[in-house]
Amino acid sequence: MKRIFHLNIRGFILAAAFSAGLGFGTSASAEHSFLIDLNSRTVTELGTLGGDGTVAADLNDGAQVVGYSYTAEGSYRGFITGPNGMGMRDLGTLGGNNFSRAYGINEAGQVVGSSSPSNDLYEHAFITGPDGTGMRDLGTLGSFGSTAVGINNAGQVTGYSNQAGFITGPDGMGMRDLGTFGQGAVFITPRSINGAGQVVGSSGASDLPSQAFITGPDGTGFRNLGSLGGNDSVATGINDAGQTVGASLTAERTYHAFITGPDGMGMTDLGTLGGNDSAALDINDAGQVVGNSATAEGGRSVFITGPNGEGMMDLNSLVNLPPRVTLTDAVAINNNGQVIAMGLIPEPETYALMIAGLGLLGFMVRRKKGSEQQVSLLICVISLIFQGKAVRASPAVKIVFLDCPCK
Repeated sequence: MKRIFHLNIRGFILAAAFSAGLGFGTSASAEHSFLIDLNSRTVTELGTLGGDGTVAADLNDGAQVVGYSYTAEGSYRGFITGPNGMGMRDLGTLGGNNFSRAYGINEAGQVVGSSSPSNDLYEHAFITGPDGTGMRDLGTLGSFGSTAVGINNAGQVTGYSNQAGFITGPDGMGMRDLGTFGQGAVFITPRSINGAGQVVGSSGASDLPSQAFITGPDGTGFRNLGSLGGNDSVATGINDAGQTVGASLTAERTYHAFITGPDGMGMTDLGTLGGNDSAALDINDAGQVVGNSATAEGGRSVFITGPNGEGMMDLNSLVNLPPRVTLTDAVAINNNGQVIAMGLIPEPETYALMIAGLGLLGFMVRRKKGSEQQVSLLICVISLIFQGKAVRASPAVKIVFLDCPCK
């Protein structure tokens, strides 16, 4: 099990580096995507399409994963993997620029997302055939493009276009406007769809609070899901029973993850991992919820619950993490206990410098030769480098803090 080094300061230190006289940019840690199997407690990195990073978005019960990954040429392309996250494959584009992104997948391996066609400057929603083969333009509800974010096993697709939400018929046929919801609302942002075609998401305007909603079957009608006492909420995931998850402002003015009962009825606060706020991002048919939360130490971690949202647990403590990996966001969960999460891996040179920095810190504390201010600044630098913030040293070895609350 990975041991996490942390100090009780503003932000927590998981892995970091510091060495006087050296300069650092903003890439001290790189973000990666992982497939986590809770049954075997294994964590598998998904890899890339040849570039520097991968953003995973969804998976099906066969653990085929979709998202987008950077290529060696610097563009990003939608991808699909084989079962259990193996063998990443480029989905291609709609024929326009060299970019595409995948956001949702069903059990047949049909994938949805967005890409630019050759005759439009804006990205259009797309759907593929089974196993991610072929890519078909779903069109738009007018101008300014469209994006597909979710698909059910019948091939009904949901997403947004021109500030309006949409749903299609089976196999992505016939894009239809979901309509409006909430007084004064000017945009609808769907987030997820279940087997019955119930859509969840949020509605609002730039000067209005966001309101979480659920529709009836086939995207008909809207119902406000309410809140946890505040005036702002968003729904992010739904299972086939209609249990919905998301985040809501509380009466204490913090955001907490929530779960509802079947058909979106009743909203329950899932709590946090000890910090002030949390957000739920997905739910499976057993009611297991994943998301992220602030911790008691002041940082952030990923969480998973038991069935029906019971018992929030830190996912980092439940699996066998590779060396130096820290999970930061859990974005999707399937019905077989497999989770997609984002994580940080410090670059090798950064990790080596961390050891030197922590060694220096220990020496200063043991010999009592470092002033309280020096120790505080060193801790701050280590924390900032881990967070990917800019810290550099001048030729005269005078530390320059570009983004340091301790200065």
